[in-house]
Amino acid sequence: MTKSSFMKNIQRREVEYQLNKMVEEIDKRFKLDNSIKQAMLSVDRELFVPQMFKHFAYTLDALPMSSEQWISSPLTVAKMTQFLEPNGCDRVLEIGCGSGYQAAVLSKLFNRVFTIERIDSLLQEAKERFRELNIKNILTKFEDGNKGWDAFAPFDRILFSASPEKIPDVLFDQLKDGGILLAPIEQGGGLQLITRFYKKNGTITEETIEACNFVPVLEGTVYK
Repeated sequence: MTKSSFMKNIQRREVEYQLNKMVEEIDKRFKLDNSIKQAMLSVDRELFVPQMFKHFAYTLDALPMSSEQWISSPLTVAKMTQFLEPNGCDRVLEIGCGSGYQAAVLSKLFNRVFTIERIDSLLQEAKERFRELNIKNILTKFEDGNKGWDAFAPFDRILFSASPEKIPDVLFDQLKDGGILLAPIEQGGGLQLITRFYKKNGTITEETIEACNFVPVLEGTVYK
């Protein structure tokens, strides 16, 4: 074994160790389904964290990124993924790609992931990470996520990775009958509630799950 391959092997084992520790800590706080656990173990969070915060990559902290955005806590990502009930689903639409971490986790559970981001610099960084990780089942779009992605609708699942005040009707239109839309809804006064919407026979019902803390959905134009 060459010195280079030896060092790569050491680094790989260190990443596996840190990821296992992180997922074990999540599982202590929120019991994970095995499929969600394996998805979280399959994505190295360090690759999505800004260089200056690499030493916090495997903690359960949300971390700042550029453009005044944040990469969610891995605990939050795990919860949102499990609340989405992904088993047996084909395609998911994510509103708010951000760092790409949530989309990368979803890519381990869905055949196709469609993710929209309205800050172009963030989207370009996320796309580069997907290329480096050889993730080929994520499609990205630079656009206002509130419009959805009609060309690939209907979706089995729709996930907001930022907090809206309300869900645009067009997104319910793009949700498959029998599908789920999950979003951290802004309630006012700083309160956000993770809310799960079900579509059945064209009718939308909703269920409140728990309080949360997400960056708000950006309003207005997309940002180059």
